[in-house]
Amino acid sequence: MTIKENDFRKIDLNLLIAFAVLYREQSVSAAADKLHLGQPAVSGVLSRLRTLFDDPLFIRSGHKMQPTARASELHSELLPLLEQLQSALFQQAAFDAQTAKATLTLGMADWVEIWLMPKLIPALMQHAPGIRLNVVASDPFSDATRLEGGEMDMAVSVAVGGPRWLEREVLTTMPFATLWHPQQLTLSAPLDVQTFAAQRHLMVSYREASSSHFDTLLAKSGYQRQIHYTTPHFAALPGLLETMPALATVPAGLADEWQRTRGLMRSPLPLDAEPIEVAMLWHQRHSSDPAVMWLKTFIAALIV
Repeated sequence: MTIKENDFRKIDLNLLIAFAVLYREQSVSAAADKLHLGQPAVSGVLSRLRTLFDDPLFIRSGHKMQPTARASELHSELLPLLEQLQSALFQQAAFDAQTAKATLTLGMADWVEIWLMPKLIPALMQHAPGIRLNVVASDPFSDATRLEGGEMDMAVSVAVGGPRWLEREVLTTMPFATLWHPQQLTLSAPLDVQTFAAQRHLMVSYREASSSHFDTLLAKSGYQRQIHYTTPHFAALPGLLETMPALATVPAGLADEWQRTRGLMRSPLPLDAEPIEVAMLWHQRHSSDPAVMWLKTFIAALIV
């Protein structure tokens, strides 16, 4: 149905609310009390209603105002619409995860996906079988732009700071761990900084950098390492470590998985590097989206 805007030019929603109250109370003074208005103001509203609908609407009979046939017809048509409007404006529908159907787009780096999704997907299948996740590759440098552009509903990221509209909730704090394959390097954990610096290194960089914060920390200690290979994909590292004598430093949550499934050895990073905060990011406009907010709460509870 196409709305004809000109038909509504004379309509004031407050008139319709007053009409509904007048019909229920059948008294100008009682309606004035319910509407928190003076009796003269409600009498003025009634006059406008009569002009609008070209009908007396209410006829005084004793102490009551009896509705006309036109008033009864209007009331039966308008009351359900007003109740529906009230519900749409002021009562957000409860979100039922068991029955909800929704597709949500999450942005994350590949290492976050490897770490998070084996936990999240089985839990979602059990508690919210109608929620479908669409994961897209993102990085901390582009998360805010893509959230603002509507490309993602939420990101799980190590990004810190951002625009005022960006909401952020920390999931966990994670240190770094250094990995190698025992068939390629015979090393004992924990590594000292001298042994760490002496090895070849594989490095992940989202912006084709040739060094990282770890190299700055090494330089402060008087050491320098050799970056033998850089890639934007953490997922490439286990296969490379199986075939070459090198170290790779990754978030500890990823190291847990690869130590268990790929037979890698690990050591705490022998540098004074601050742990990273893994956080959920979303645009403020999604703070009223029941599906996004439910998923945010669900992920937070899962990671605790």
